[in-house]
Amino acid sequence: MTTRRDMLGGLFGLPFLTDWPLLSTLTREGVSTGTTELLKAARGQIGVTTLFDPAYVSLDYPGGDVPEDRGVCIDVVIRAYREAFDFDFQKAIHEDMKAHFSAYPKTWGLTRTDRNIDHRRVPNLETWLSRRGHELELTGWEAGDLMTCRLGGSLPHVVIVSAPSEASATILKVIHNIGLGTHEEWLPLKAFTDFRRFRFVPDVPKT
Repeated sequence: MTTRRDMLGGLFGLPFLTDWPLLSTLTREGVSTGTTELLKAARGQIGVTTLFDPAYVSLDYPGGDVPEDRGVCIDVVIRAYREAFDFDFQKAIHEDMKAHFSAYPKTWGLTRTDRNIDHRRVPNLETWLSRRGHELELTGWEAGDLMTCRLGGSLPHVVIVSAPSEASATILKVIHNIGLGTHEEWLPLKAFTDFRRFRFVPDVPKT
């Protein structure tokens, strides 16, 4: 099966780089409140989630998840927020969609909510974050930011930014699953369009 990782390499001939010391000048040290917990939770998925699998799965609710060895890009985010903050995007997005269904994208032709999949769709995550004022201007990237974008002009993707970079950077160090599971690596941004930046730290970190 062709993955998004394969598509990225095929479109642009660009490798993923897990280490690139020459790019260290693009980053600045320092993390803000909540970032340490979020990045630790995201990195904890590396080597555990080893497959990219977009299959529809019936989930428990709340707190439902697909098998931890698989998932898609947004599952990295969902799992990291549950582990770091005990925050459940499945519940949050389902409840908001149920109350404000017309505010959410109709891309999939749905006429009602589906708590098995709604939270696993990047456009719904974008809508939820934007509706709550968590979208930021693209003035630069900070560790702990959520970046959403489109691959090939249409395929939604989301990453957790793991190192700060200038707004003009052409690569970004991220934690994501774009194929072959969760990885932390340098992502070539020229392969993507429609960037949006979000920052969301729940009020009470998990203890």
